[in-house]
Amino acid sequence: MSLKIVVLAKQVPDTRNVGKDAMKEDGTINRAALPAIFNPEDLNALEQALQLKEQHPGSTVTLLTMGPPRAAEIIREGLFRGADGGVVLTDRAFAGADTLATSYALASAIRKIGEYDIILGGRQAIDGDTAQVGPQVAEKLNLSQVTYAEKILKVENGKATVKRRLERGVETVVAPLPLVITVNGSADECRPRNAKLVQRYKYAKTPSEKAALEPDAQKIYEERPALNLYEWSVADVNADLSQVGLAGSPTKVKHVENVVFQAKESKQLTSNDNEIEELVKELIVNHTIG
Repeated sequence: MSLKIVVLAKQVPDTRNVGKDAMKEDGTINRAALPAIFNPEDLNALEQALQLKEQHPGSTVTLLTMGPPRAAEIIREGLFRGADGGVVLTDRAFAGADTLATSYALASAIRKIGEYDIILGGRQAIDGDTAQVGPQVAEKLNLSQVTYAEKILKVENGKATVKRRLERGVETVVAPLPLVITVNGSADECRPRNAKLVQRYKYAKTPSEKAALEPDAQKIYEERPALNLYEWSVADVNADLSQVGLAGSPTKVKHVENVVFQAKESKQLTSNDNEIEELVKELIVNHTIG
């Protein structure tokens, strides 16, 4: 059986380079001040999608991302690895979304896509670490969900068999399609870019990117439709403005602080039991543990 697979992917700020300018005054991320990367666990999810595509001839993989226009780079990265197409949800009204508003926007876009058997995404994004968006999308679409997936073992007879990696062991579950699956970082790493696919899709662009090109350069998009990436706004997905972006986000960031430990804040312990006991007591008193 062929499958229609949607992969939820996010372009995230590289949290290894968080500085004093990482946040705006309103508590939202200053993405212009941070390098942007493909969210790591979303790459694990993409690899699971590509493996399913190989196992089920005729299957398609569509990437869906929400962000500023530059998030189209995520779609190209997916195409370079074997995806078939993608959509960028971009609109000023989407800005500042928490997990509730993000999942609402993504679910609205998935409804517009219409046909899907499996929706895949990373367990969580490194800029929020909430692991909430995937389950919330499943809830809004009224779909079954499997979280903490490490391997999709097989898909047959309208059901998926999935291996889950949990804190205390491994679990294998069977769930009916259509299905939302969130994938752990312990899953297979995503394959590298394919040189032929890079050459084929390196000029793939969204409408806003094409608008900056000279008229002569735009002719290629009429001749090669596969290079046209989709770009959807709030209106395109028929979303309620009160449920997207800051307006639809009950969660607000109050303060972000970049903490750098100094050498004087460290302690060196010997194997003396009394020293270790005193440290544990200190950690309990300041609520670090316990």
